[in-house]
Amino acid sequence: MRKCILKVAAIVIAALFAVSLPSQAQSRKGVSILGDSYSTFENMVEPAGNALWYFKKPDPKLTDVNDVKQTWWHIFISENGYRLVQNNSFSGSTICNTGYDGADYSDRSFITRMDNIGSPDILFIFGATNDSWANAPIGEFVWSDWTPEQLKSFRPALAYMLSHVKDRYPNTDIVYLINDGLKPEITSSIIEACNRYSIPYIELKEIDKTAGHPNRHGMRQIADQIKANPYFRH
Repeated sequence: MRKCILKVAAIVIAALFAVSLPSQAQSRKGVSILGDSYSTFENMVEPAGNALWYFKKPDPKLTDVNDVKQTWWHIFISENGYRLVQNNSFSGSTICNTGYDGADYSDRSFITRMDNIGSPDILFIFGATNDSWANAPIGEFVWSDWTPEQLKSFRPALAYMLSHVKDRYPNTDIVYLINDGLKPEITSSIIEACNRYSIPYIELKEIDKTAGHPNRHGMRQIADQIKANPYFRH
């Protein structure tokens, strides 16, 4: 009789443990990334057709990052008890609809992709590097009723994006990551827009890079600087 009771108890405990695993996983806060090349990695972005910079077998002249575990977002998520919801990053993408050489980037811009990031608890927006590098039109801030023509310029597109994600994801903590080395007017515009929409931002400092992109050390620096920010101190 005692053996039977112990056996039943063991089965019940095992069942309760099995049920608790998924619930514990779901209780962890989910993170999504809306980004550019800095946040890509082979087979880890969604949609799958997004252009990439980081691969499992990279060109060593371009980067020493060859494992997803070396990316800033994977380091931050895994070391701080979060879970990944969706990484919608696209190499070369701009916030606005104008890209390199004045090309139409409306197929890849941040404002095109911002509705496709799942339902995260935390959303990292890590962009504007290509707007800076591509010399996209800076424009003037417009805070409502944006036109397609205005969205070809950085400032109106930035305002549109931040306004939209605040409304689209009301229960999500949105954090803007600002790359170092951007044009001063790009950086100051991000800060102004984030302040207007009450979106926290983190200005990254002295990130180690190869070919303009974070290498392994740079990825670790990004993750550590995010964690060290007062917004994420527990």
